[in-house]
Amino acid sequence: MMRGAVAIFKRDFKKFLSTPFVIFMTLFMPIMYLIVFGNAMGGAITGIPVGIVQEEPYITETPLFQSASEFMRYYHQNDNPVLFSITTFNQEKAAQQALSTGRIMGYVVFPSDTSPGREVRLYLDSSEYVIPGLIEAGVTAAVRGTGANNPFSVSKIYGSTEYIQFFGVGVIVMAIFMTTMMGGGIALIRDRELGIIEGYLVTPVKRSSIILGTIGSGTIKAFMAGTIIFMVNLVIAGTVIRTSDSYLLVFSVLFLISLGITSLVVALASRFSSQQEYASSVAFLNLFLFMTSGAFYPVLGMPDWLRWMTLINPEAYAVHALRSIILRGQGLAIIWPDILALSIFTGLAIMLGIATYRRRLE
Repeated sequence: MMRGAVAIFKRDFKKFLSTPFVIFMTLFMPIMYLIVFGNAMGGAITGIPVGIVQEEPYITETPLFQSASEFMRYYHQNDNPVLFSITTFNQEKAAQQALSTGRIMGYVVFPSDTSPGREVRLYLDSSEYVIPGLIEAGVTAAVRGTGANNPFSVSKIYGSTEYIQFFGVGVIVMAIFMTTMMGGGIALIRDRELGIIEGYLVTPVKRSSIILGTIGSGTIKAFMAGTIIFMVNLVIAGTVIRTSDSYLLVFSVLFLISLGITSLVVALASRFSSQQEYASSVAFLNLFLFMTSGAFYPVLGMPDWLRWMTLINPEAYAVHALRSIILRGQGLAIIWPDILALSIFTGLAIMLGIATYRRRLE
């Protein structure tokens, strides 16, 4: 019995040693989890864009406005950099517009005189996680730090957002990637191992038809998965979408990211001959894209070197667009930069997928 077990052990271990790429990724992945996940989650949030404005009629800056503004500009927690990035507005309407378009994440309206009964008003983008509480705490400290006893009110313009609602949007995008990874890339490699792809080549079917059919099938599967998780998320998280236009925008974003990710996965799958090598590479890609998308934790809580990586992350644009539609009720006028970025990514991914798969077939 032991002799047979030793023989099987030797065979299996030699097989493992014969795949240096898999060995490298096995060791590399935990290190990347430590670096990426450790920095993407729970970091100190700094540089929150906040607006300040003095209510009309605006003649001169009041002592309360001057003191509280100065306090907020240099306010920080522990040894972290300053908490706020302050923008001063001359009119409350301009601050309101900046908040609705996402330029700032909250704004404070100071009264035009220093009477104790005059109210200091704070308006928050409540669709974010952690950030609204930090803004409220910082503004409260600024007002109380001046010695003023003015009443203080807080308005959450998108209502109260729970973490499950914040995180649920990211899960939709994760479902798309996982479906494409398992049902697209691995299925493609398995078909090649079984000779099914070679069987296509002896039929009258054109190579371009094989490529487009593969990408199309993967896209529909990913889109269906994203749609199902989107519907489940509405039920579990209790989010309400009130207009048909919002549903149409959500489905448009889901289709774009499904098509782009599928094309990217097809390009990757075309370069690997074994499921092990493919799975280890795509697992790393999933880690990088999902952790830096802002799905788990606000991007402002990431270090600068990781925050800038979100600019090339298509999932970050998908998460932002879906969060804008689902949690904020915003439309195309706000999310068009995300749609543009996803369209560019999708176009490049399709070209890469077609070119790579075509070379593999030839």
